[in-house]
Amino acid sequence: MGSGRKSKDRLEMTAEIWRRNLAPMSGASREGLPLSENRSASEDLAPWVARLVSAKAINAADIVITCGMCNDLAYTRHIFNGRWTAMSADGHSAYENEVLQFGQHSKFMPLSCTGDIMSAGFGLRAGAFYALTGRTAHEIVDRIEQTDIFGMLGDDFKEIYSDDYTPQQWNLAMEEALRRYIERHDPPPPDPVSVAFELAAFEDPTQSLADFAEMQNISLRKLQRVVKRDFGLPPRTVMRRARALDLAAQLCGVADEEEEAEMMLRYFDQSHLIRDFAAFFGVTPEKFRSRPRPLLTITLEQRQARRLEELERHEPGKAHPWRGSPSPRKPNDAAA
Repeated sequence: MGSGRKSKDRLEMTAEIWRRNLAPMSGASREGLPLSENRSASEDLAPWVARLVSAKAINAADIVITCGMCNDLAYTRHIFNGRWTAMSADGHSAYENEVLQFGQHSKFMPLSCTGDIMSAGFGLRAGAFYALTGRTAHEIVDRIEQTDIFGMLGDDFKEIYSDDYTPQQWNLAMEEALRRYIERHDPPPPDPVSVAFELAAFEDPTQSLADFAEMQNISLRKLQRVVKRDFGLPPRTVMRRARALDLAAQLCGVADEEEEAEMMLRYFDQSHLIRDFAAFFGVTPEKFRSRPRPLLTITLEQRQARRLEELERHEPGKAHPWRGSPSPRKPNDAAA
């Protein structure tokens, strides 16, 4: 009883330290946690690029934000100003001021940032990593590669990724870098089966895989091959992850509240829900909700924004109801 009380007190103290020191500059949730400046890509890039995501939050130089992420896309991210660590499939590593290639995740990846959160990145549609590079998604599941595959740090771009520019400008610079890469390589569009499967995971992750394969006029065996190549995971795991991510977004307060009842009906019962959720996040939904998750909330929020837009349940460019206002504090206030 005493240790449980102490643990809860520590969590509350940590949450208060984060709230006092972390100043969101690119958007905030209603609870005051940082969000990103995120949007869909321009029309010429849309076949390959799912989302542009730039996040900026000013933090005290010695405050560590311990959290993590769980991606359903392959992401390229340029991290700067902060000092980052991650526990990937290859072990514990530290990163600072560099471009990283993240694979999709089979489970929650522990991640921390000391100091400012400044990150500019983009998520690739399912099948786009294979179309753009010739490499399968399976090669980089749960991994981080220290490589600038798409030329984000070209000579006329690298100075833009700094505190002197805005997240909106970071997104524009990434689009131009991608545009040049695509012009040079002239890649095919992603496999339409993967594109359809990604949308199906957004719409109804409980649907029958056999029915989906039949609608695509392919065999279940081919569906398994295509999804493993372009998502890095078996189809059933992709659907289970989609359910868990939607539930996690609800628990973090960055989802459409009107969908909450629908999310619960995706599980047979409470034990099924707890078991499935814990398989991806390592804790029960109750424990997950007991502490703030600043870094994970950023990725969950942009996923929900994209999901609702692609399902045509929300108009692009219109503010989402879970968003509050960016911090009125100036950057120096957070470190004071």
